[in-house]
Amino acid sequence: MSKPVCTIVGAGPGISLAVAERFAREGFQIALIARRAAALDEYVRQLGGSATAHGFVADAGDEQALIGAFDAIHQLGPTAVLVYNASAGHAGSPLTLAAADLIADFKVSVVGALVATQQVVPHMQASGRGTILLTGGGLALNPYPAYAALAVGKAGIRNLSFSLAAELAPARIHVATITIDGFVQPNTPLAPDVIAEGYWRLHTQPRNQWEREIVYRAAA
Repeated sequence: MSKPVCTIVGAGPGISLAVAERFAREGFQIALIARRAAALDEYVRQLGGSATAHGFVADAGDEQALIGAFDAIHQLGPTAVLVYNASAGHAGSPLTLAAADLIADFKVSVVGALVATQQVVPHMQASGRGTILLTGGGLALNPYPAYAALAVGKAGIRNLSFSLAAELAPARIHVATITIDGFVQPNTPLAPDVIAEGYWRLHTQPRNQWEREIVYRAAA
């Protein structure tokens, strides 16, 4: 019997890799999606090689590329856990931000999460269970004008997560968002390994204790 698959969109060296390591320790195959093949090769190496992890090149903001990556991932087996950790944000206040930049960022921060979810939900519905975890940010709660595009994206993915949670709960699919209110740094309350435990906790929660959001903040 093949190992369950944890698919992470927006793979990177911080939270994504820490989450991948956490789920790999529990026996998951890890499917990583990122834009750069060289980076993916390094993440796969750090996770112990192709027996544990697999890399798939796609831009989260490119719908067709993302769908193609999931078509390839399905060959490993159905995704049991989806982690969406991609975001984008051109600098600029609401009065200076170009409309095209806002749209491009929104495709990465929110639309990609919608597309990714649509690729895995049919398999989760068929198996009667699944987990979808969307990485949010403190800008959804307290927007900052200079980062307007990123703030819109984080507000959007939080809203999308809550909508999906309500829609998919009857199908025994747990959807939640992890809101990170601050800068991720090692050896702090916002360290990647600390936050990764939150993803695992959400995945393993009993159904009658499901949370739709957990918030990580730096110590006061």
